[in-house]
Amino acid sequence: MANADILHVEVAYVPKGAPADVVRLELAPGATILHAVRASGLLTRHTGIDLTAQRVGIWGRVKPLSEPLRDQDRVEIYRPLTVDPKEARRLRYRDHRQRKAGG
Repeated sequence: MANADILHVEVAYVPKGAPADVVRLELAPGATILHAVRASGLLTRHTGIDLTAQRVGIWGRVKPLSEPLRDQDRVEIYRPLTVDPKEARRLRYRDHRQRKAGG
């Protein structure tokens, strides 16, 4: 296989409270997100990953596991949200108002 026929991709996962686990891979053309995740070994190192429940994407955009990869793609496995983003914004706003009123 010539170098032009190889896809160079990264697969990244950041476990809660731990540093990022990033794996660089060389895959055959036509490989999908699922192929990359399986080849990365992340599923065995991080047993909490559940691909049926967690979202995955390429460069910050959610994609299906069947999405074909391109050279230099970065596959990301996303953890579930722990707080609703709207609720987090409300809490920050309330905290900001209390600090402003107190000082």
